[in-house]
Amino acid sequence: MPFSRSESERHQLHTGRVRRTAEGLTERIVDLGGVVRSARVADLGFGRTAVDAALRAGTITRPRRGWLASPTADPLLLGAARHGVVLTCRTQAGRLGLWVHDPNGVPHVAVGTNSASRRDLRAKVHWGAPVIPRHPEALVDPVENVLAHIAECEPFEQALATWESALNRSLVKIEDLRGLPWRPAARRVLATATPFSDAGLETYLRERLRWLRVPVRAQIWIAGHRVDALIGSRLVIQIDGGHHVGAQRSEDIRHDAVLKLGGYHVIRVSYSQMMFEWPAVQDLIMRAVAQGMHEA
Repeated sequence: MPFSRSESERHQLHTGRVRRTAEGLTERIVDLGGVVRSARVADLGFGRTAVDAALRAGTITRPRRGWLASPTADPLLLGAARHGVVLTCRTQAGRLGLWVHDPNGVPHVAVGTNSASRRDLRAKVHWGAPVIPRHPEALVDPVENVLAHIAECEPFEQALATWESALNRSLVKIEDLRGLPWRPAARRVLATATPFSDAGLETYLRERLRWLRVPVRAQIWIAGHRVDALIGSRLVIQIDGGHHVGAQRSEDIRHDAVLKLGGYHVIRVSYSQMMFEWPAVQDLIMRAVAQGMHEA
């Protein structure tokens, strides 16, 4: 039966309201991180009509019963919602911008309170009670839980680098960490961690030279710039990353000259040397220490 003029107008107004509401729903889901519980959007005033309209329009998806997502949502979050797990360990550490020795590989997840079937889940699954309780709707672990799993999952040196990255970025404080119920591996990392290393390679350097029993300090200001590490009082170690080119390289050369004029000895090594040629780097530093270059 054709609509009368008044009925047609009412239909168009209703359709427009639904469309606008559906668009508003999509924007709200994006604002909330891209993947949210259906109950969350219902609490915000979006009813089933708006949800169904957005699903039909393809402006949102339903990764799993009880969850809604925007088309631009992080695939890792979508996977976490689909399987009822929580992103943690090196995966969430990388998402937080922390130093991770090897950011590649399968995702690392923790079993959530609402876990679904994990038969097709290609991930490293972490078990055990979390240090910080997880909210039932959480898709990512609190940073403290991330560090706890890192300590259990990674070799000590690599775990320490991630912990010190979190401390350096002020995501956690040592004073707060000391009050938490850590397992033995995490307690060992905490006992060594400092907030002064700006990158994981500085952590590696300090730990690899601990046996020398010579003070190794990271991120020390000398002649107007920070140096990566100072061994003793006069031996400077600079570690070049991929950004040490162009103007940065020129500034590095200038600062090295200022350091040498000030009585410092400078050893500059590359990322590749630190990661893959450490015995040669260690031998160079040992010989410099043997010649007393670290002393005033």
